[in-house]
Amino acid sequence: MIRAPGPSRLADFFDTYTKDLTADDLQRLFTRDAREAYRFFTRGVDVDALKRMPWHKRAITEARILFFAFSMKLSPARRVVFGASLLLAIIGLINLFRGIGIVDIARVPFLGGIGVPGPLFSQGTWSLLFALALMNLLVLLEVADRLSLKNDLEIARDIQQAMLPSGLYSAPGVETFGMSRPANTVGGDFYDILPLDDGRLVVAVGDVAGKGSPAALLMALLLAMLRTLVDERLEPADLVTRLNVQVCRHSPRSRFITLFYGVYQPLTGELTYVSAGHMPPLLIRVDGRSERLTDGGISLGMFEHSTYTTGRAIIEPGDMIAVYSDGITESENQAGQPFDEIGLETALKANARDSLSRISAAVVRAVERHTDASKFADDLTILLLRRTATTEPGGRP
Repeated sequence: MIRAPGPSRLADFFDTYTKDLTADDLQRLFTRDAREAYRFFTRGVDVDALKRMPWHKRAITEARILFFAFSMKLSPARRVVFGASLLLAIIGLINLFRGIGIVDIARVPFLGGIGVPGPLFSQGTWSLLFALALMNLLVLLEVADRLSLKNDLEIARDIQQAMLPSGLYSAPGVETFGMSRPANTVGGDFYDILPLDDGRLVVAVGDVAGKGSPAALLMALLLAMLRTLVDERLEPADLVTRLNVQVCRHSPRSRFITLFYGVYQPLTGELTYVSAGHMPPLLIRVDGRSERLTDGGISLGMFEHSTYTTGRAIIEPGDMIAVYSDGITESENQAGQPFDEIGLETALKANARDSLSRISAAVVRAVERHTDASKFADDLTILLLRRTATTEPGGRP
């Protein structure tokens, strides 16, 4: 036998459900918040023209404008469901309609009720109408908040993209190209291409664990710290060691960062690098052979006293290095099979004679074909570096 909850239980439930609620919160919900949501959805509407309309026409026009402005911001599927719910509510209201009569609007002691002519509905209809209105108000406010946040994220995306190098960078003996495609509006992947005064070139690719806004904030922090340390002309292992200390001190322990950091000398083709837990870059030789660059250490942010070793590779004319994030190789198809390094290597070799920008685009298209999707579960980043012929002193023809 199930007993009805007693007064104390109901009181406890009410207290828990209304915790931290104040009268100001309710007032703000129906005044400021509602007005701001209305203004958000009706931006660009000629307010003066509305004010010149008769009140009944203005009310209908404002309701129509708000309906279309709100519903057209929903995805097509959600828009249809929202429209269907309103249509069903209207059908239910028609079924509950009983005719025209006197509707009581107030009760006066000793005089009885005061009524006006109006529509009559079955008992409980007005409660359902108020509930429907309140639910739609809450949906309106929530969507307005989410869309405002989305606008902020789009601005953050523009700022994030502005922090990254754009287009092809080329100099005697080298050409590089990078691209990053976040899974969400903003992401935690980054790449960097920094020419040094002595002619060398710094290339870096990083991947912050996770995605979205938290990863994007750490990405911006790491990129700023990296560029500051590059100005100190540190050797790769020393720079990554210093960077790891700063990451450990200034980022949450639950977040770690993988990083590939390399310094390339175009005149000799020598690349000195450190791979801190990052996916091993692929070195595609001009004759079709491939190698992996693995020297370095563990990911940044795990242990403050981690040490790193520097690796070295000689890049011959026509050779190409692909530095990438795990979003590429770990993208899975419907059967759960990852794109893997084999898929990446195949795409690189198949397009090796194209420009670097076309090779990058070809890799993304190959991942899209593998996953049969244009939206990915993780950020995708790839940076390509290719040695070109140079006639600079000390260079190879």
